Amino acid sequence: MTDSQQQNPGTPQPPAAIPPETLKSAMKAFKKRLKLTALDDDSTLGRGPFSSGAKGVYAIQPPNQFPREVWEELCRLGKLRNSGHGLYEIAKEEK
Repeated sequence: MTDSQQQNPGTPQPPAAIPPETLKSAMKAFKKRLKLTALDDDSTLGRGPFSSGAKGVYAIQPPNQFPREVWEELCRLGKLRNSGHGLYEIAKEEK
């Protein structure tokens, strides 16, 4: 048996290193998408001045130009936080 046959096929392999340029580009695209989504949400007409419903947009589905592994790596680095259901938000920096 070869080494590849001896390994359990069900165990996940460690991900290949993601270049820093890709992470930077993905973070820039995420911030732009978040900004545009927030502006779109703020421009809706259905919200009255005395309503207390809307608090703003904090989490979005990330741009699909990058694979899921990129978003998971940004979460691992502490730049993003997974909000569940495929949504991510920018991680708050503690002061």
